[in-house]
Amino acid sequence: MEQFFKKFQPNAGKILASIVIIFFSFLAYNLYQAPVDGFENRFVYLLKEYGYIILFAWGMLEGEAGLIMAGLLAHTGDMNLYLAIFIAGIGGFAGDQVYFYIGRFNKSYVHSKFKGQRRKFALAHLLLKKYGWPIIFAQRYMYGMRTIIPISIGLTRYDAKTFAFINLISAWCWAAITIIPVWYFGEEILKVLHWLKDHWYLALPIILGFGASIIYYFNKASKKTKRKNYKARE
Repeated sequence: MEQFFKKFQPNAGKILASIVIIFFSFLAYNLYQAPVDGFENRFVYLLKEYGYIILFAWGMLEGEAGLIMAGLLAHTGDMNLYLAIFIAGIGGFAGDQVYFYIGRFNKSYVHSKFKGQRRKFALAHLLLKKYGWPIIFAQRYMYGMRTIIPISIGLTRYDAKTFAFINLISAWCWAAITIIPVWYFGEEILKVLHWLKDHWYLALPIILGFGASIIYYFNKASKKTKRKNYKARE
C-alpha cells in the first residue's frame, strides 16, 4: 500500500477522479439498460443486480444511506446480511486508508488544498493527542471530520499498521451498527417509506426540518468542542 501511494501520489487525485467517473458511468449505463420500466423499478433492479459493488463504493464514501439500503435489501432477502456488513466495512476501511496515505505521502497537496480547514486539522490533532486510538473509532460519527481526521493522522508519525488494524475493526463495527438495526426493523421501515411515497407533500417539511436540526446540532457540538480545546490549549 505504501509503495503504491509513493509511486502514484503525483497523480493520485486524477486517478481517483477517473475511477469515480468510470464507476458512476457504469451505473448510469446499467440503469438505462435495466430491463424494467420506471425509474424506481430500474433503481431497485440496479441495487439487486450490483448491490455489493455499489455498497463497497458507498462504504468508501462513508455514506449511511448506502448501508441503510443494504439493511433493507438484507431484510427482503436480496442481500446476505453478513456479506453486506463485511463488504461495507471493507469499503469504509479502504476509503479511510486512502485519506490516511494522502496525508502521509502528499503533505504539500494537503497544505495547499485544505487551507480553509486549518482549524479542523488543529482540532483533529488535539483530539488524537488527548484521546489516542479511540478517535479512529469516533471519527466515523463526527460530522464534518470524517475526511479530516484520517488525513490528519497521516500527517503525523502515527504507525501505519496500527492505524490500518484499528481502522478495519472500526469500519466493520460502523457497518454492523448501521446495517443490523435496519435489517431487524426492516418491515416497519418499509411501511414508513411507502407512507412517505404516498404522502410526500406532508413528509417533505418533516424531513427538511429533521435534517436541518441534525446539521444544527452537530455544528453547535463541533463549535463547543473547539472552544473547549482552545481554552485547554491556552
